[in-house]
Amino acid sequence: MAKTNPLTNTEVKQAKPRDKVYKLADGDGLQLRVKPNGAKTWLLDFVNPYTRKRTSMSFGSYPAISLAEARKSRMTAKELLAKGLNPKDERDTQQRITDEANDNTLQNIAEQWFEVKKTKVSNNYATDIWRSIELHLFPSLGKVPINKLTAPKVIDVIRPIASKGTLETVRRLCQRINEIMVFAVNTGLVSDNPLTGINKAFETPKKQHMPTLKPNELPELMHALNIASIKIITRCLIEWQLHTMCRPNESAGARWDEINIEARTWLIPAERMKMNRAHTIPLTEQTLSLLEFIKPISGHREFLFPADRNFRKHANDSTANVAIGRMGFKGRLVAHGLRALASTTLNEQGFDSDVIESCLSHVDANEVRKAYNRSEYLERRQKVMDWWSNHIEQASQGNFSVTGYKTLKIVNE
Repeated sequence: MAKTNPLTNTEVKQAKPRDKVYKLADGDGLQLRVKPNGAKTWLLDFVNPYTRKRTSMSFGSYPAISLAEARKSRMTAKELLAKGLNPKDERDTQQRITDEANDNTLQNIAEQWFEVKKTKVSNNYATDIWRSIELHLFPSLGKVPINKLTAPKVIDVIRPIASKGTLETVRRLCQRINEIMVFAVNTGLVSDNPLTGINKAFETPKKQHMPTLKPNELPELMHALNIASIKIITRCLIEWQLHTMCRPNESAGARWDEINIEARTWLIPAERMKMNRAHTIPLTEQTLSLLEFIKPISGHREFLFPADRNFRKHANDSTANVAIGRMGFKGRLVAHGLRALASTTLNEQGFDSDVIESCLSHVDANEVRKAYNRSEYLERRQKVMDWWSNHIEQASQGNFSVTGYKTLKIVNE
């Protein structure tokens, strides 16, 4: 068999189209196919190691693929053939892996991660998580394959947010994109997480405690509540939150079907709780009185505290907070700070800290103790809640408190 002379760059470049397809051989199975329309394609003829039949594969078109690049592809294919592998199958497999990796964009993987994440947190918190990712990460990184994400690339996206001073947002974004990456690692989409330390590139936000009052300032709050020019539903909402130690959104969204008067409990379902775990609150004489007081107002509706303009919806989560600010406590107290006020007071009185934490629905990391809390703490929590409500009532002496009087009559505002 005559030896094939290798092609030259000039021969490849000057190969003219003919009436029929023809090929120029470079040797060792590599050929340049020239079509009548002038299109030139690199082909490799080889024997399939599985079927033992002759076949061919394309390396791409000239001049996109040069002669030198075609020869490199031939060498790679020959190495695979020497190992008994079909180079065409191997290339198709690698292309499929690449295509799948390109489809695994941050947005697609984040959506998969979020389907799991949202089952572990409250609906409101889940919404907050997703909105922050959509707003700050997706515009620049949403279409980037997750295996192409690098620390410098993500840091560059987050840096403008840090420059505005919103360091808490930066902290949460670093945390959330890392959770997505850990999900990708655990599901086998990437082998490692290159974003582990991106939070170190930013200043650590200073922990800011919710503004709250000192225990001896409770009478001042009750007096301000007495003279405040606010709607009766708002007044009841604030007192309800104060007595029950719940979060603003949990209080504002309280439903009548969550209340069990006979059992003297308020059961907040898991989907309304921050950590997606149902929470039972023992009711006191004062909170039962408050329920009796507002029943003529909202007892025939779904929510204890209906919205002012749409009775089919509950009061806004920020209603109590806005009212407290207008009562003269702006900068000193927020609605969420009522929980801190309760916690500080109860701890100063020497109540068991574990019971107090349970009253505040804080999640216990200790699984054994958490199970004990659920089964045994309700009776102990009832005593704590009773003391707290009595303490609030005493702080209200001389002031109007809707929880302290069962004989109050509702008047139009």
